[in-house]
Amino acid sequence: MKRINALTIAGTDPSGGAGIQADLKTFSALGAYGCSVVTALVAQNTRGVQSVYRIEPDFVAAQLDSVFSDVRIDTTKIGMLAETDIVEAVAERLKRYQVQNVVLDTVMLAKSGDPLLSASAVETLRTKLLPQVALITPNLPEAAALLGTSHAQTEREMKAQGNALLAMGCGAVLMKGGHLDDAESPDWLFTRDGEVRFTAPRVQTKNTHGTGCTLSAALAALRPRHEGWADTVSEAKAWLSAALAKADTLEVGHGIGPVHHFHAWW
Repeated sequence: MKRINALTIAGTDPSGGAGIQADLKTFSALGAYGCSVVTALVAQNTRGVQSVYRIEPDFVAAQLDSVFSDVRIDTTKIGMLAETDIVEAVAERLKRYQVQNVVLDTVMLAKSGDPLLSASAVETLRTKLLPQVALITPNLPEAAALLGTSHAQTEREMKAQGNALLAMGCGAVLMKGGHLDDAESPDWLFTRDGEVRFTAPRVQTKNTHGTGCTLSAALAALRPRHEGWADTVSEAKAWLSAALAKADTLEVGHGIGPVHHFHAWW
C-alpha cells in the first residue's frame, strides 16, 4: 500500500491536546506521514485559550508553497484559520495546487468557549473555502454560524441544516451531534449520494480536549484507504471512541484533558 502523506493547516496547542499537535499525533497513530503549516500560535492549555498570535497570511502562503512544491500530499486537514486574510491565502493555494481530499474542521470556538475565528472570516470561509473542500465537519453551533441561524435542537433540524450546508458547494458534510441532549451521540453524513446516520454511546469522561481536531485529522488520514466517506467515518469514529475511552489514563493538566491518541501502544 502506498504510504500516505497528510498535511495539517492549523493553529498550535502547546499543551499537546488540540490543533497541529493533535493532528500530527493522529496522523502518526493511523499510519500517515504528517506535514504541517502553522496559521496561528495559540497560548492554550486544558483550561482555555490565553492568547493568540496570528501568522501573517503571506507567511502562511509561503509555508504552503514549501510543502506543495516538494512533497506529494495525498490528503489535507484544515483547522484554525483565525482571520479573513488567512482563509483567503489558504483558499488561493488550494486552488493553485489543485489539492484533493481536503477535510475542513470549521473551527470557530475552543472547547472552553474562546473564539478561534473572527466574525468577518466566516463569510469568506463560506464563499471561498467551502466549495473547494471534500468534507466539512461542523458541530451544531458551527453549522448554525455558517448558516446564520440558531443551532439545531433535534435530529430533524440537524438533518435540514446538514443538507443546507451541502448545498453551499462542499463535497460532503459530517454534522456532529454531540450537542444534542441524547444518550447516543448521533452524527449525520450528507453526500451527493444520500445520508448516513452514525451513533455511538457517549464515553463518560471530561477529557475531550481536541476531539474535533482529532476526528477531522483521522478522517483525512483514513480517506485515501477507503472508496467513500461512509467507511472512512465509521473507522475514524471507532478509533476516536477508543481514544476517548482511554483518555482518563493520561495525566495532562487540571482542566479538560486530551484524548489518548496512542491508546493502541501505551
